[in-house]
Amino acid sequence: MSKPRVIPSIEQLLQRDAVRALVTTYGRPATVKALREATDKLRTELAGPNSADRVSIKVSEVGRRLECDTGTLLECAFAPSLRPIINATGVIVHTNLGRAPLAVSAITAIAAIAPGFTNLEYDLNSGGRGRRDTHVDHWLRELTGAEAAIVVNNNAAATLLVLTALASGHEVIVSRGELVEIGGGFRIPDVLAQSGACLREVGTTNRTRATDYASAINNRTGLLLRVHPSNFRIEGFAERPSLESLVAVGQQFGVPVVEDLGSGHLMSHDELSTEPTVRSSIETGVDVVCFSGDKLLGGPQAGVIVGREPMLEKVRNHALLRALRADKLTYAALNATLREYALGRAADAIPVIRMIKARPDEIERRARAAVATITSSTIKMEIIDGVSTVGGGSAPGSELATRLLVLTSSTISAEGFAAALRRLAPPVIGRIEQGRVVLDLRTVLPEQDEALASALGGLTG
Repeated sequence: MSKPRVIPSIEQLLQRDAVRALVTTYGRPATVKALREATDKLRTELAGPNSADRVSIKVSEVGRRLECDTGTLLECAFAPSLRPIINATGVIVHTNLGRAPLAVSAITAIAAIAPGFTNLEYDLNSGGRGRRDTHVDHWLRELTGAEAAIVVNNNAAATLLVLTALASGHEVIVSRGELVEIGGGFRIPDVLAQSGACLREVGTTNRTRATDYASAINNRTGLLLRVHPSNFRIEGFAERPSLESLVAVGQQFGVPVVEDLGSGHLMSHDELSTEPTVRSSIETGVDVVCFSGDKLLGGPQAGVIVGREPMLEKVRNHALLRALRADKLTYAALNATLREYALGRAADAIPVIRMIKARPDEIERRARAAVATITSSTIKMEIIDGVSTVGGGSAPGSELATRLLVLTSSTISAEGFAAALRRLAPPVIGRIEQGRVVLDLRTVLPEQDEALASALGGLTG
């Protein structure tokens, strides 16, 4: 290619059969835009310092290149930005990878509801307006022991809504050891300020007693807030009042107790013995509990509020609820997820629970099957003991014994190898430990095993 004049005009290119096909698929405006980008790039190349060394080619050959380049540009421009990936990080509730994968029943429920209309806020018996919460209220009350339930779009929204509805203009008493920050800069003091409540700190970072709460109560107190340490631990010289003693203080002074459980879950796990269930908090006497739907629960993104009916009625009637409410797809998925718990099938049906309970020997068996397809002589593998984590700001310090697949390449660095894995179809996301790429199949869905084996088999190292 030696002269810019070999580049056909846009109108000439639009007459080519391959470009006509692109117009049919992507539309004329997008195709013209991509053609201009492709021709500009080629024109720049031809005008570059090495243009004299290029071999002259025919206009038809230039046309074929521009067809190809334009098609690639359009394919990239219109490809979905959200892509399925293989999570081999060993972090079960990975906040950057979409948190909890949904149960098959939840996916089926979404597919059934998404295409058309539904009785989201319509009472089929009376023919009048209904309430969204009725689609999950029954199961949430059954599974938690609470009197009522409300669902919003995430747990941060749930916490903000509860504080706004119950304590705006009043003091909220919180231990200094619970003024936490979670992912994305979400800070409890900031949420309190946004809600219109006034923060009243008690105790110290490492030691707070029930008497500290009692001493701080006055006629401006709105509620006592308990924040579960979902993503951190304070160890050593530390003291924290039991939930029972905090509830006793609230009952003594007639002040409601609200608990932000964060990841909250509905069933006890031997593997996560330190994580309280929502039911245990309700049975202890907490007035309102907030927790996430897409973490340990294993459902869609949602913020769940359960507790005493008089408290939740105030929350339900607050104007902010409308801005934070969940949509029909969330309700469909959450309803299906809760039914799995009610039917006693959660351990088998919900991916997050399955991953938590997966045995190391089963993880190793799957890892060996996955690497059996690797034929490159430059890639070496070994399987070693390791740990998985729950993630998602859940169960800090809890580690699950696992078997890790370690991959090393004799030709590229660990960072380069990890990047190569991310370029696979589907992308494989692992982690780097001690300068080596590590894959933990605990977090790989069983139905992705074949895709993982195929992807690894295509590696050249």
